Formats: sequence, structure tokens, C-alpha cells
Amino acid sequence: MAETGQTQNHSFSTDAAKVLKLMIHSLYSNKEIFLRELVSNAADASDKLRFKALSDDSLFEGDGNLRVRVSADKENNTLTISDNGIGMTHDQVIEHLGTIAKSGTAEFFSQLSGDQAADSQLIGQFGVGFYSAFIVADKVTVRSRAAGVLASEGVEWVSAGEGEFTTSTIEKSNRGTDIILHLKEEETEFADDWRLKSIVTKYSDHISVSVEMLTPEVPAVEAVEEQKDADGNITQPAVEAKEAVPAKWEPVNKATALWTREKADVSDDEYKEFYKHVSHDFADPLLWEHNKVEGKTEYTSLLYIPTKAPFDMYNREKQHGLKLYVQRVFIMDDAEQFMPTYLRFVKGLLDSNDLPLNVSREILQDNKVTQAIRKGCTKRVLKMLERLGKKDAEQYQVFWNEFGQVLKEGPAEDFGNKEQIGKLLRFASTNEDSAIQNVSLDQYVERMKEGQEKIYYVVADSFEAAKNSPHLEVFRKKGIEVLLMSDRIDEWLISHLTEFDGKQLQSVTRGGLDLGQMDDEETKEAQEKLEQEFDSVVTRIKASLEGKVKEVKLSQRLTDSPACIVTDENDMSSQMMKLMQSVGQEVPESLPIFEINAEHELVKHIADEQDDDQFNQWTQVLFEQAMLAERGSLKDPASFVTRLNKLMLSLTK
Repeated sequence: MAETGQTQNHSFSTDAAKVLKLMIHSLYSNKEIFLRELVSNAADASDKLRFKALSDDSLFEGDGNLRVRVSADKENNTLTISDNGIGMTHDQVIEHLGTIAKSGTAEFFSQLSGDQAADSQLIGQFGVGFYSAFIVADKVTVRSRAAGVLASEGVEWVSAGEGEFTTSTIEKSNRGTDIILHLKEEETEFADDWRLKSIVTKYSDHISVSVEMLTPEVPAVEAVEEQKDADGNITQPAVEAKEAVPAKWEPVNKATALWTREKADVSDDEYKEFYKHVSHDFADPLLWEHNKVEGKTEYTSLLYIPTKAPFDMYNREKQHGLKLYVQRVFIMDDAEQFMPTYLRFVKGLLDSNDLPLNVSREILQDNKVTQAIRKGCTKRVLKMLERLGKKDAEQYQVFWNEFGQVLKEGPAEDFGNKEQIGKLLRFASTNEDSAIQNVSLDQYVERMKEGQEKIYYVVADSFEAAKNSPHLEVFRKKGIEVLLMSDRIDEWLISHLTEFDGKQLQSVTRGGLDLGQMDDEETKEAQEKLEQEFDSVVTRIKASLEGKVKEVKLSQRLTDSPACIVTDENDMSSQMMKLMQSVGQEVPESLPIFEINAEHELVKHIADEQDDDQFNQWTQVLFEQAMLAERGSLKDPASFVTRLNKLMLSLTK
């Protein structure tokens, strides 16, 4: 640590410098939010001190009245936000104010377009907190001292927001943090008490920490006797003597924890602002639910579904979860024990009466109360989403586009709620013309054809590959709907969601296709006749492909394509193999089943080929193009090209 008074120069991290530059310009149209962010951070600092003081009340240093103070100095055009919360050490100041400690930064920058209006939404989604001060200030000074350390270990941080900052060690008698904004010349409105009070009331009325502002001093008034003129008219009314009233700090917000109030007494705007406080998101939430649970386990939950996904949502290792309060005392951020990983996008808080004030993450892990609350909150969120899906398909589509792939992790993680999660899933389908995933399993079941017993689906690398898969040909011919899946997680999802509403989910790329009652007797008889006619051809093809295929047979699923490969019911699918390989897992070797379309002219040509070498060449090409269509690649593409060229040249002779 530097000696008292000694100044050290530092550079912002590259990411922090970029955000500063973009934010100052892109968020300018909504500049008053800086005060919301700074007050919210100050309130968090107070919450954290209250929690730490549970085990060491000396941290209060004789002052347990936690508050945030906002004061303006018109003469010097400055604004100060002070708290007496947990405070920061020298190292913490450098860590928290010099770096944006948030994963997904690179993706964030890749999505910036240069359009200030659009970028404003992205920056708000990314979250900027403290850095929003530079929207209205051309210099920011932070003075802080951590609770429980010596007054001589205070630290001062100063920056003009242009890539550099300085730190120095100072004497600071009181704990907590003071943020002094040296306002830009054109931002004098934020040195006006009435303007500041209106912003605090608008954005911070709901937080549980008192936000105080200084009322003006009222000077003393001397008594004056009533005076009259000669006609008896009063020329000077009597004035009662009044003592001077000194300036004093008074709260300007309700300072009542919003979640403790009755739902009927909380407006939608208050719920929205509280969401921004707990999530540090700039956008309004998509929906929320506020519940007080009484009975064997008592707790209050306030759960929000965001409108936009955070940039680091797909990082399963990132801390996620709800804010935890016990008897209205803040305990921890990101209490992941109360929400399963597949619902990691849910924001909000829990306040329990049944947990001890000194509860830790370790105690929460196997606590029966925790398990009961987790179960209740999980079902609450699933019900919220189910109601949204039934009530407002358009809004549900907004949710699904942002969080659908994360929700697909659910059946593997939460067996008990698998059917409920299944109702929330959406897919593309052969009934639709676009890649939009808007078909529910309930809708699919309602549209099933008479005699259809299974829910059919195909998984491919892309929507186009799924939509154009040769395996769909017989289903199109018979008008049977097939779900088209192309998300990376889909194969993993289906391996755990094997049935829905009592109906088995069946891949159209699996062997042994059985359309049950939808196959008429005439079709079955025609198939049996073809199998007899092509028995020798099938045997010949199998010999040609020995060691490459498990079986060769006539296809019931092809109408336009000459051939396809399918996976045996007991083998790993092509998509699952790719998924396992992508994460470095070894994949067991399995041979595909090769199906040929006896009605196709190319297959008939091969069947009539008497020259064994030519027959083998045609068979190999037919097999390799089927492998290419199904798996997207070949082990030896050069040989395939050579063989194909040779056959094309033979046709020109």
C-alpha cells in the first residue's frame, strides 16, 4: 500500500476504457440513471456491512444506523453520494473501479453496432454501475475506508474517465464510501436539490436503506410587534419569534423493503425499479411474481424473468442465484441453492424466517428448509412461464428467443419437473415455413393424425439441414408433422425427454421405422414384394460395404432420395456423437444402417450393373453421399471426390 499522501498512477483495463467511452455517449439520453446506479451500489454496501456485523459487531464502529446521503454543492457544481457501509481497501478500490469484472465482455463488444440508440440497450444490458457517473461528470473522486481498519488506511481514487486513474492513501475518520462527482458545465441540474429528490423518489423509493438529503437551514426570526397608522390600518403585522432551525438530514425515500409490503400497495413501476436495483439491468423485466408462503416453511419470494439475456448466460460456472435475506437482513448475493441451473436467468430475492442469521453457503447446501424453498420457487417460475405461454404467445416468444436453449437443459437436471418443463419447450416444425421455434409439444399432440402413436422429430446441424433431411420424405408424403431440431443441446434434451403426455418421442433417423396404423395394408404388401425382388441386390451391396455398415435394407422412409443412413436403436446418434466429441469425450465406434430407395432410378441403375468394379464404385458413392448428408463430413473426402469423378467420366463415354 502507498504511504499516506503518495499518489499512484494506473490505467483502466482495456474493456473498462471501451465501456466508458461508449457509455458516456450512448446513454446520454437517459443520463439521470447514474444516480440510481450509485445509490443502489451504496445501499448494497450497507447491506453487506449489516451481514458481516452479524459475526463481528465491532465493524459498526459504534454507528449501526446505516444510510445513504446525497448532497449537492451548487457553488462548486459537485454532487456527493456517501454511505457508511462496508467500504473498500486500497486493493479493492483498484479491483472494483479499475476493471469490469464480468465475463462475456468480448461478446458484448462484438455486438455493438455504432448506432447509439441500439448500443444504449446493449450497454444497459451489460450493466455499468459505477461507471455511469461519467455520463454527467468530467471528473470523479472516490474516498473510501473499509469497516474495521484504521482511519489512516483510507484511499482516494480520482479519474476523468479517459483511460487513467490515480489512487492515494488518505486519512478518513468515518468508514464507508464518498463519491464526489465534479459535474460537467452543462449538468448543473444535478446540483439542484429538488431535481435530485425527484430522481431518488422515482428510482430508489423501494430500497430498505434510508436515502437522506440535507434540508436547508432556517434562520432565526425576531419578534415584531404589530404596528398601525393613524386610521387604525395595520402597517406591520405582528411576527412571532422563531428559533433558528439548523440544516439536518432527512430521509427522502420510504426506506421500507419492497418485498415486505402488500402486493396491492406496490405499483408496477415500483416492481420494475426494484428489479433494476437487484439485477443492475437497465431494461424492464418481462414478468414477475411476488409471493408470501406460510405454513411448514415460511418465506417471501420476489422472482423476475428478464426481458433480455445477459451476455454470460451460457457460462454455467458463473455465479447465479437470488439475493438471500433472513428476517429482512441481507445475507448473500447469488444464492444458487434456491434455483436450479437451468433457471439461472431468474433474478430476485428470498426472505426466509426459517433460516439462521449466520447461515452460510455450506449450511444451505444440504438444509431441508433450503430444499423446500428451492422446490417451491422452481415450481413458481415454471407456473409463471406456463401462464405466460397460454396468455400471451407473442411475449412468450420473446422469452423463448432469449432463454429457450437454457430451459432445454431442464429435463436432464430436474427429473421431477420434466413434464412441466416439456410444456414450456418450443420447436420448429414441418408445419411451419420458418426456423422460428414456436410449436409446443401440446400443440403437436393436438395435431397428431389419426392412428399416430409417436411424436416424430429430426435433429441436424442446422435448420436447413433438418428441414431438407431425406428422412422426412415419407412423413411429408403422409402429411405427418415432424419437429425440426437444430440447437446444439437438442440431442442432449431428447436423450432425457423420451416421452411427453404418454407418447414416445421418436427420431426419424433411427432404424426400424414403424408408422403403425398409418401404414395401410396395400403399402405393406408393396414393401414386402420389393424386399423379395431386391433381396439379391441388398446382399450384394452389403458385401460391397462390408465393415462399413451394420445392415443394408430397403427404405420405407425415402420417396425422392436414393439412399440414407440411419442409426440403430441401441447406438449413439450422429448428433450425440458430435456433441460428445466437441467436449473432448471419446465416442464408441458404431456402424450405421444403410437404407436404399428401390424406386429411385439411380438405385435401379446400380441394381442392373453387372460389372463388379463399377457396382462397387457406385455403391461406395451412394453410401458416402448418404454419410455426407447425415453427418456433414467424411473421413476420406478425397477418395470420394476421385471416385465420383471417375464415375462421371465413365458416363461420358
